This record gives sequence, structure tokens and C-alpha cells, in this order.
Amino acid sequence: MNLTYYKNLDGVRAIAALMVMVFHFFQDIQPTTKLVGFLSKISIFGQTGVTLFFVLSGFLITRILLATKNTEGFFRNFYLRRTLRIFPLYYLFLVISYYFIPFITNAETPPFSQQIYYYTYLQNFATTFDWNAIGPKHFWSLAVEEHFYLFWPLVVYFASPKNLSKIILAIVIGAMALRAYMFSEGFEVFYFTFTRFDALAIGAYLAILELNKTFTTKNSTKFGISLALLLIPTIIMWTFFTGEGNNYIQVFKFFLLAGIYFLAIGLLLSLKENNLINKTLKTRFFLYTGKISYGLYVYHPLCYMMSGKYFDTNNIITDFIVSVVLTYIVAALSFHLFESSFLKLKKFFEYNKVEKIK
Repeated sequence: MNLTYYKNLDGVRAIAALMVMVFHFFQDIQPTTKLVGFLSKISIFGQTGVTLFFVLSGFLITRILLATKNTEGFFRNFYLRRTLRIFPLYYLFLVISYYFIPFITNAETPPFSQQIYYYTYLQNFATTFDWNAIGPKHFWSLAVEEHFYLFWPLVVYFASPKNLSKIILAIVIGAMALRAYMFSEGFEVFYFTFTRFDALAIGAYLAILELNKTFTTKNSTKFGISLALLLIPTIIMWTFFTGEGNNYIQVFKFFLLAGIYFLAIGLLLSLKENNLINKTLKTRFFLYTGKISYGLYVYHPLCYMMSGKYFDTNNIITDFIVSVVLTYIVAALSFHLFESSFLKLKKFFEYNKVEKIK
């Protein structure tokens, strides 16, 4: 493919994965020291790493679709390449969750009727509408992304860039309206596909900006100022208006968070490559972390459980380090010994001729 490869976005992917990992480790920790209490409080922001994933995915997928929409085998190549990247690890971990983990924990394997929602990527529907499902709870976000991958190529293929912008706006407005309605009916909106699609759509708009050659050093100041201005109401909202009794804040919260990450990515793409931030994101640690980020996300709850069971040191900071190191080891082994075998098959589904976006 003849698309510009942004190494710094591998670093962004790494940060998103690390944010979620920090959040999931500290979310249920009872503070024993001031340091642990501080880490526990700030770890809540790690939950927004999923929104960062969504925005980044929306951009990366849409730029590929825009560049390849006129190529032969557009749909076949896209869906098969996505399948090779996502399905093998996804279903491997489901097998681990349903048959390996119960074996080592002496728990019962849930019946197939409770597994089926995860096999069919309907786990976030099950969570939202309280269907009887059991599986890896963090897989809800993978369902949201997979649903986006299913319909978005059709939209990009048939819509002009101008109409695509209108569709993106409609998705953003529709997601906020649906969040308001579902709250009024007593439903949870955090996990549901159509109440989280706005982040992916907002990310997709970055691809249109790229098509219009918006990411220039001249525009980096605009992105920076806009980011700073949007941070102010978001921080105020997060600090003073979230929590019990303020559920309707989530109608706007997800939009604001997606907007922040939209502007942050736009800023990174507009800054010079040798900018300190971009140079940091392109260091070996961040690049490799981004490379194995899918495995880090998938395996980290299991690794945390195994670390707590077999390597508990009774020191939270040490336990955190051990848990993260174990996750890195497992994710790296998975990538090189399992996932890479499927990724090599993507060469059979290359796009013949791709328009250069930038």
C-alpha cells in the first residue's frame, strides 16, 4: 500500500493499551498508602483509553478504505485482512476463557447458551440489555469495533467525501440522542454499539482531513489551541459533575473525550516528525508496545489474575510491575508464535493499486 505510515500512531496505540491496563489493575485496589491512593485516583482516566482506541481505529480504517475504494477486490481484501488480524486471537482467548481458566480455577465452564453472545460479537448487546451471557468482560469494545468494520466499508464505498462528512455528523448526533433516550429508559450506554459509534465516526473524520491535506505544521497551532480549549470544559465536567446522579453527563462526556483524542491525534500528525513528542512516540518501547497492543489488551485480565494467584508479593506497586511484565511476555509470545502466522497470510489479499492520500 502506498499510504503514509505514521510510526507515531503506533506509540498512540501503545498509550491507549497502557491506559486501559493501568485502569484495570487499580480500579478495585483499596489504597494503603498515599502513593497508591494517588495512582488509584488517576487510574480512572485510563478507562478513556478505549475511546482513544476507537478514535484511532476510525481514522486508520477510514484512510485505508478511502485509498482502496476503487481497487479490485475492495470488500474481499478488507474483510479478509481484518479477519486475519482479529479473529485468531479473539477466538483463541475465548477458548482459554471457557476451558482453560475454569480448569485451573476449579470453576464450571458456562453453558454454550451463555457463550454464544461472545462467539457472535453480541456481548455488548448482552451487557446492555441484561441477557444471560458469560465471557471476558473487556471484549465489549472489540464487539463495537467489529460492528463498525462490518458496515463502514459500505458507507465509504458508496459515499463521496462530502457526503461522508454529513454521515459522520449524523452518527455523532444520533449517538448522543440515543444515549439520552436510553438513559431516560434506564439502560446503560457505556457498552452499547450505537451509543459509542460517535468516537469511531469522529476518528473517521481525521481521514477526511488528511485527504484535504489539513495536517501541516501551519495548522498544528490550531489543533493545539482547540485541544487546550476543549480540555477545560471536559476537566470541569469530569471533576464536578460525574458520579452518581449525573448519568446524563455521559450523553456529552463520550463526545468530549472523543473530541479531545481527535484533536490530539490531529496535533501529532501536524507537528514535525522530529518534534519531541513524536520522537518519544517513535522510540523502540512505544513502537513495540503498539505492535503487540492487541495482545496486551486481550491477555491483561488473565495475566493479572495469574500474577495475583501465583506471584502475589503483598506490595501493590511490585504486584503491578509483575503483572505488567507478565502481560508483556504473554502478548509478545502470542504475537510472534501465534498471531504472526495469520498476519503473514495477509499478503494474499493485497490491494493492487492504492491512491496515495498524503
